[in-house]
Amino acid sequence: MSDVVTPAHVTAEEYLFLERSAPYKNEFHDGQVYAMTGASREHNLIAFNVAGELNSQLKNRPCEAYVSNMRVKVAEARSYHYPDVVVVCGMPQFEDAHVDTLLNPTLLIEVLSPSTEAYDRGGKFAHYRKIPTLNEYLLVAQDQPSIERYLRQGDAWILTEAVGLEADVPLESIDCVLSLREVYDKVLSGA
Repeated sequence: MSDVVTPAHVTAEEYLFLERSAPYKNEFHDGQVYAMTGASREHNLIAFNVAGELNSQLKNRPCEAYVSNMRVKVAEARSYHYPDVVVVCGMPQFEDAHVDTLLNPTLLIEVLSPSTEAYDRGGKFAHYRKIPTLNEYLLVAQDQPSIERYLRQGDAWILTEAVGLEADVPLESIDCVLSLREVYDKVLSGA
């Protein structure tokens, strides 16, 4: 998790007011605002490749994919996050008329960075698990072709891994498949 931006507690309403005019993105948890760090070339390429693959497969279907700027609210955790890629199937629900804070994601994807990996695996995933509509969570490595997929089954989250450029990741929640060769296109030598 990044550095705290505000020394005092702020309300969710104050956070949203400030965030909507901020020159950079901040996440929010339980009264604290945290500055987000910049992303590497590899991080950006991976997120763009994933979104491109999903966009192609979701055409003519009742699902929408967003890249990095769609804020997600986790009401039960009193937090707001910016996943790298978000997919919602069915009618998207937003917090207010600004239509910039999604309430009902189906799939969330985070590209792992050295500075955020522990939080993406731990605290952030703990928040995400509290979203009733969330059915799948992906953690995508930057330094090797590897994707961890968590699939909700009742109250449990089942982990499967896809490793290597020849591997595919089935995304049950949205009926799509990610090819690691496509996800890592232009990222790794030989990809």
